[in-house]
Amino acid sequence: MAKEKICKIPFAGTAEQEAKLHELTAKYKGTDGALMPVMQQAQDIYGYLPIEVQRMIADDLGIAIEEIYGVATFYTQFALNPKGQYKIGVCLGTACYVKGAQDVYDRVCSELGLESGEVTPDGKFSLEATRCIGCCGLAPVMTINDDVYGKLTADQIPEILKKY
Repeated sequence: MAKEKICKIPFAGTAEQEAKLHELTAKYKGTDGALMPVMQQAQDIYGYLPIEVQRMIADDLGIAIEEIYGVATFYTQFALNPKGQYKIGVCLGTACYVKGAQDVYDRVCSELGLESGEVTPDGKFSLEATRCIGCCGLAPVMTINDDVYGKLTADQIPEILKKY
């Protein structure tokens, strides 16, 4: 299993979010099979599941933090780090890869000082290495939020990033 990246952004949950989380856990406390829905809804509240939120869930539901962390790291639907304002995905699927996606990905990493799953310290950009997104005819492909960039070369990355 891949090692989780250390988050570069300090946890900044609000009192309102914490109140919503405690209300949620109170609703599910003692209910069999409640952990997944609690974690899904907690991620909806915070946008991700930092260790601080996992601890609150553990305390409120009387479940070991290790169990919560195990679920959070097993299922890809859970994010342990926040997503940036601009979510970058570089496709490393077969068609993109054979047309140079690794060079594109490496350039994004070097320009932003990130690896997959990380977010810039200012919270502006996050990066994911993705698999096929169905744009094979445009390979290699990168997305930034809903914008799709195709037939890329590594040299185009700095100009594209400047737009954001």
